[in-house]
Amino acid sequence: MSVFALFALTVLPLIFTPGPDMLFILSQVMGKDAKAGMMATIGICSGYLVHSILVALGIAAIIVSFPVLFETIRYLGIAYLLYLAFHLIKSVFHSKQVKIEQKISAQPIRKGFLTALLNPKGMLIYFAILPQFIDKSGNTVAQGLILSFIFIGLIFVIYCGLSLVFAKISQKTGIDERKQKWIDAGSGSLLALAATWLVVN
Repeated sequence: MSVFALFALTVLPLIFTPGPDMLFILSQVMGKDAKAGMMATIGICSGYLVHSILVALGIAAIIVSFPVLFETIRYLGIAYLLYLAFHLIKSVFHSKQVKIEQKISAQPIRKGFLTALLNPKGMLIYFAILPQFIDKSGNTVAQGLILSFIFIGLIFVIYCGLSLVFAKISQKTGIDERKQKWIDAGSGSLLALAATWLVVN
């Protein structure tokens, strides 16, 4: 259970970092209401469910057939986490503001599904993080699916919560720059700590 808890703590800063998924959800909330954001969240979680199955099965096959390749993917994943951490911390020292367009989608679930399914960053995150928490001596498929479901569950809870919060605050066209810098700094630091822990363990 400690492995699953550590995995959750590792992916939390990634979920809170604004990207195509979060911006799409917030655009639906600001264009309509919290329900639209929640519908978009369902679509995004459905898209990541497809990623989850493919990645879990793919990683399992790689572990069995190509253990050296698995270790390579593992260390590339750690490098990717450090890369994300560096850019998040670096962004704190630059002026930035995330713009959210208030666009209403007629089919938020379908659009959310495609947003997650076609997002290459999503697949990279899966391959960068999941292998770090899989025990090669156990059932790799089951472990991969459990970790994936934890990730999807956190996305659902957090994005639905953000939909409610943003529906109640004043309608803005962008995220406050000062708050965004605090989010980036915190997320980058947590990712750097997670990557360091994975290297020494």
